Amino acid sequence: GALARAAESHDEDTGDHILRISLFSALIAEKIGLPQELIANLHYAAPMHDIGKIGIPDRILLKSSRLTPEEFEIIKTHTTIGASILAGSKSDVLRIAHDISMTHHEKWNGEGYPNGLKGEKIPITGRIVGLLDVFDALTSPRPYKQPYPVEIAYNIIIKERERHFDPMIVDAFENCFDEISAIKKNFGAIRNLTPDDL
Repeated sequence: GALARAAESHDEDTGDHILRISLFSALIAEKIGLPQELIANLHYAAPMHDIGKIGIPDRILLKSSRLTPEEFEIIKTHTTIGASILAGSKSDVLRIAHDISMTHHEKWNGEGYPNGLKGEKIPITGRIVGLLDVFDALTSPRPYKQPYPVEIAYNIIIKERERHFDPMIVDAFENCFDEISAIKKNFGAIRNLTPDDL
């Protein structure tokens, strides 16, 4: 957890962001019927998705205006930086965290980064965290934007079915949207949930 918190320490609201990603991911993994052990590992691995941001300069991470194309290219390297930090571990949690770090910005249609992976070539863990990370980012304040209402964010996610996101994960997101909204709204009350409670 310390590494994930270090990577996220620059964003406001981030402690909650990494915990929500953890809870959201376990919830969706459960919905699509992943094995219990994978759900538990995903719960611990998901918060490390942006660990590579440790290697991105603050002037880019904290910028309050639009990124230039050059700055965006630098931001994109947080995926490969994170994967290299997490590479070579024997721990299942860290192996999953490696896959998520590398692939959470890939898109179902192959137009994501860093490797332009398409469809099921993207690990399921990366596809899950990728969708939930977008949802949480849309509904959270950032230096450069106000948060969107959850309903608007929901519509954006649904529209991206089969483009940005795996249709199966979009369907699971749709089916448990009430629970996802509850996690977003009443975060304090479920701070201590483990995957077994979901």
